[in-house]
Amino acid sequence: MHLATYVGLLDHAERSLADAFRLVATNDAVDPDVARACESLAAASDRHVDRLAPVVRRYGERDGVEPKAMGLKTTRPGGPGLLRDLLDVYALASFVDLTWTIVAHVARGLRDSALLDVAESCEQETDRQLVWLRARVKHSAPRVLIPAP
Repeated sequence: MHLATYVGLLDHAERSLADAFRLVATNDAVDPDVARACESLAAASDRHVDRLAPVVRRYGERDGVEPKAMGLKTTRPGGPGLLRDLLDVYALASFVDLTWTIVAHVARGLRDSALLDVAESCEQETDRQLVWLRARVKHSAPRVLIPAP
């Protein structure tokens, strides 16, 4: 069943997303409020991994390499680096969001209400992660990219 491939993608991508949020929290350009928000958003992805565990047991998990190549390995220095880090995290969160959407549609087709509940609630939390990232990028971009007079 191909669902196992997408379950594997989600499992790896959610873990990568949690790691990426935690890594951004350590960037030297991050203020304490952003660090706390990143830690909270990482915890949301950790909860998604926990909620995904019964799905993995039920449907299996095929290893997908795509999310492993995504995410952050290290942070970039300064404000411009932080902005770029946030863009990378946004790309990974978008991947996670759309993958949850796919799994939710499959759950409907399978009439698996337990899987649908997990997919819909995790997708909603991922949407909140994306909203925060978008707002943070909008807030940071002018301050970082426009030279001071």
